[in-house]
Amino acid sequence: MKIHEYQGRDLLASYGVPVPAASVIESIEDAATTYKRVTSEAGTDLAVIKAQVHAGGRGKAGFVKLVRSPEEATEAAKFMLSNKMVSVQTGPDGLEVTKLLVAAGVDIAHEYYLAITTDRATRKNVLIASAEGGVEIEKVAEENPDAIIKTPIHPLIGLQPHQAREVAFRLGFKGKQVGQAVKAMMALSQLFVEKDCSLAEINPLIVTPSTGDAPDGQVLAIDAKFTFDDNATFRHKDIAGLFDPAEENPAELRAQRFGLSYIALDGNIGCLVNGAGLAMATMDTIKHYGGEPANFLDVGGSATEEAVTEAFRIILSDHAVKGIMVNIFGGIMDCAVIAQGIVNAAKEVGFKVPLVVRLEGNNVEAGRAILKEASASLSTLQAAEDLADAGEKVVKAVG
Repeated sequence: MKIHEYQGRDLLASYGVPVPAASVIESIEDAATTYKRVTSEAGTDLAVIKAQVHAGGRGKAGFVKLVRSPEEATEAAKFMLSNKMVSVQTGPDGLEVTKLLVAAGVDIAHEYYLAITTDRATRKNVLIASAEGGVEIEKVAEENPDAIIKTPIHPLIGLQPHQAREVAFRLGFKGKQVGQAVKAMMALSQLFVEKDCSLAEINPLIVTPSTGDAPDGQVLAIDAKFTFDDNATFRHKDIAGLFDPAEENPAELRAQRFGLSYIALDGNIGCLVNGAGLAMATMDTIKHYGGEPANFLDVGGSATEEAVTEAFRIILSDHAVKGIMVNIFGGIMDCAVIAQGIVNAAKEVGFKVPLVVRLEGNNVEAGRAILKEASASLSTLQAAEDLADAGEKVVKAVG
């Protein structure tokens, strides 16, 4: 589960990580008054307006703007709330923007990257840090991998202060900055564990220029990105309450209600499969024969006829779908029962695109007989002998 930047900033603040003053708006009319309030609290005339969407590349897309007056704030809000944001992470269709963060601007002496995630190679959480913050960490890893510091975190005792201090020194923090940076790292580590995060990221973590009141500058978090383990949100009602369904694919939300695992893709051949590994093999087969899968959809090992029917409806709700491949392995499940469920679901939903079904496993001959009989009344239905036959047939049918 992902959350918005403004929600991440609030989380950081609740764990003692300092963030600049900010507020969220949903209308153009609120931009000017919010700008005045936020800048007045911070004692500055500089503010930043940032689109709140679950995608990166906002700055390059023009959806992060610095403003120095109520008029500029209104103009920025009008642009962002009236246009879809299109970036490398949104695809050509873009995302609608409904919320904006209005935050006090700060002078920046240096930017850093700070994050905690799970390293599956070592099976430990890892603190990732870099003195090259403010840009995509993937770009830093590609162009200058030595600039990335990785510190493994002990699964029982967690991140230790001496580890955080070592990272702070390696990043180049000096004087009182070191203590502030250590505090931010320890807080991020605590938050990551307590809230069952899969990613906790601050990019950038900044140091402000030296002033009379703060000769070493001040360490602040000015952007935050969090994702959470979906399997753990049941024990975090506060986190679950941050979920924004408007940022999710409606078909994927619909699938969740029926216990289906569905992910939309960019192809035109829908897939309905029982088992995640079999689903991956199905998509590989479609690709092998020159087709493009339109989705990943795992109905599970004990899918009901109702769930299969809903799965067909979800697949067909994607207007790019020109054909469907069903690949079912009957282990405990009876292939005859599965075949009848598929036929009944197909009749109820109504098919205008080719439907290729491959069955294998328990009582498969009876299942194939049901499909063969049904193909007389369902002109779009084709039965396949094996996985390769199914992939070849559906790609050919789609053309």
